[in-house]
Amino acid sequence: MTEIKEIQKSGEQEEQKIRALALFSGGLDSLLAMKLIIEQGIEVIGLYFETGFGGAKDALEKQEKLKKLTDKIGAKLQIVDVREEYIQKVLFDPKYGYGKNFNPCIDCHAHMVRVAKTLLKKLDAKFIISGEVLGQRPMSQRMDALKIVSEFSDAEGLILRPLSAKLLPPTIPEKEGWVDREKLLDISGRSRERQMELAKKWGIEDYPSPSGGCLLTDEYFSEKIRDFIKYDKFEVEDIPVLKVGRHFRLPEGAKLVVSRNKDENEKLKAIDSHKYIKFSLPLPGPISLISKKATDKDKELAAKIALTYSKAKPEELYEVKIGEESFKVSPYESKDKIKGFFVK
Repeated sequence: MTEIKEIQKSGEQEEQKIRALALFSGGLDSLLAMKLIIEQGIEVIGLYFETGFGGAKDALEKQEKLKKLTDKIGAKLQIVDVREEYIQKVLFDPKYGYGKNFNPCIDCHAHMVRVAKTLLKKLDAKFIISGEVLGQRPMSQRMDALKIVSEFSDAEGLILRPLSAKLLPPTIPEKEGWVDREKLLDISGRSRERQMELAKKWGIEDYPSPSGGCLLTDEYFSEKIRDFIKYDKFEVEDIPVLKVGRHFRLPEGAKLVVSRNKDENEKLKAIDSHKYIKFSLPLPGPISLISKKATDKDKELAAKIALTYSKAKPEELYEVKIGEESFKVSPYESKDKIKGFFVK
């Protein structure tokens, strides 16, 4: 079930304005799209869709950053949690396929528009805004892809793309006179010069880079997902595990995750999953997770690999406890010995 969380308290009762819902990625294009509409006297609520794949930042830190950006342009912010339904309805069976990696961009955009449409009545809004720019992305922002999103989401005519509106057919908000089409833009292609000019004009700073968004576009993260689904059912609780550490697939099928540093140690300590056993070493070193169903042979190997990423000496034996079992092992002399177990 979709959950929405308002991150801005309502003030005193204002004069009734036309309201729009914006698909807010946290990036510059969606900020500019919202600002263009706010400049026309329309109230905008930015909907940030939490799929779980928007990067590895702390949730509270991310919300504070998003709130700061929407405050800057005069929009409200709501977090929309779609993690469960995103996994069930979008990620593993996209009608329009994947991009270069595990990114179902067209289906993803359509799903967000579909959810936004269901929120129109609840939030007393009349239409939807998107920061898409015609021709900017090869898979999801071609003319035909934008049309597919509109039709597939069953929201044709309700989606206004202010940055490229003059290059696209007029939408309902333009036809109804809620929005002045002449004050919208005709940006196309991959150049971001005009967006940068607008950002400077409106004092919009400290926004994420265009390439810093969805983890599903990352080759290495995508490989972790492909490996995972060969052995297990993918669930919401698996997302944070995939974001942290070195990942290994052991010979008898167990998944092993070994942290890279002190910060990742803390992140792995915080993970609460019924699928893994958490273990540490008898000397300073990484925190690790291993599949609860791991065989003794894989557990012993896991202990040996984890020790290899510590200051343990190859000529010495160490007792490593994994769950209720203990294993006396030595680290490998070289990390080259474990390359064959790497996922990414």
